[in-house]
Amino acid sequence: MKETWRWFGPQDKVSLDHIKQAGATGVVTALHHLYRGEAWPREEVLKRKAEIEAAGLVWSVVESIPIHNSIKLQTGPFRQFTDAWKDSLAAVARAGVKIVCYNFMPIVDWTRTDLRWQLPSTGYALRFDVLDFAAYDLFLLRRPRAEEEYPAERIAKSQARYEAMSEKRRDELERTIIAGLPGAEASHSRSAMQRLLAEYEGVTAENLRAHLIAFLREVVPVAAELGVRLAIHPDDPPWSLFGLPRVVSTAEDARAILAGVNVPENGLTFCVGSYGSRADNDLLAMVREFASRIHFAHLRQVTIEANGSFYEADHLQGSSDMVGVICALLKEEAHRRKQKQADHEIPMRPDHGHLLADDISRAVNPGYSLVGRLKDWLSCAELYKG
Repeated sequence: MKETWRWFGPQDKVSLDHIKQAGATGVVTALHHLYRGEAWPREEVLKRKAEIEAAGLVWSVVESIPIHNSIKLQTGPFRQFTDAWKDSLAAVARAGVKIVCYNFMPIVDWTRTDLRWQLPSTGYALRFDVLDFAAYDLFLLRRPRAEEEYPAERIAKSQARYEAMSEKRRDELERTIIAGLPGAEASHSRSAMQRLLAEYEGVTAENLRAHLIAFLREVVPVAAELGVRLAIHPDDPPWSLFGLPRVVSTAEDARAILAGVNVPENGLTFCVGSYGSRADNDLLAMVREFASRIHFAHLRQVTIEANGSFYEADHLQGSSDMVGVICALLKEEAHRRKQKQADHEIPMRPDHGHLLADDISRAVNPGYSLVGRLKDWLSCAELYKG
């Protein structure tokens, strides 16, 4: 597998030198300073490429070219932003980056309720707590008719949780959920969140899936012409938040996306942690079924709790069969080599590492500290090299 590492650009506290020291050869990044749906200028793309290559590394994967909200709704200036997306795709392809990871999550990107949840080891993990999230949705955001979407028992428990929270914890919870985590497309205030939710009123999963397929029918032919593989990232967490539809959460979703534009350039990012946050997703069956269309892998582990909450776990522990997934991906790579495919190597990267050791007192992006990801990196590297 091609060893890569996510980097958030020159402002990232984890430097390109750190990435090189970890043993990675590839970098996964984007133009995070141009992240509102505008086209990426060729000179900015080439500048980022030059920064990476000056460190002796290769820009292996773009993660992500943001998809403007109007595209997800198919309203307003969505055609203008679709054209801008194609222009960005062309700019990175001409710079030699041939894999593009992206997502189609409406309004909020990957979401957690706690960025420093203490583990028995005394390190810290990212966590999604279903009661904390419901407490925010029902009693802080006060989303209209939200109570219709939660069982009575969860409402009662989340109300008790909310009433026990200090004002400081309530503020922290709101910032964590809607202010935007690393790599997210946008951050929101409470009023902006309420306005955006109103725009999605009446949008169903069928609508959103149709909008995604329409978008793919526009951009996949461009990707094919440019020699680029598109790799959609699953929803994180893989279920509805704020009553919004999410359509990249299950094997059935992946099947519909791949069938919607059935060519090799339309593929998946297989994020073990995202798909693995649902106990009903059979990860090994999914890797086997979709193997030829998996263009990128996030090796991330979670532990699922009895009520559906989850936290980021050590790579070789937790609820998912990480060993089995890696073995299945290696089998697919061997098949590609036998078929003499030029793209036989699947780029992989560690993701959402624990906050450990000196990083605890450093200013680092949540989930993207150095030591925690390095620990997970070494665990997985031993597996696939062995």
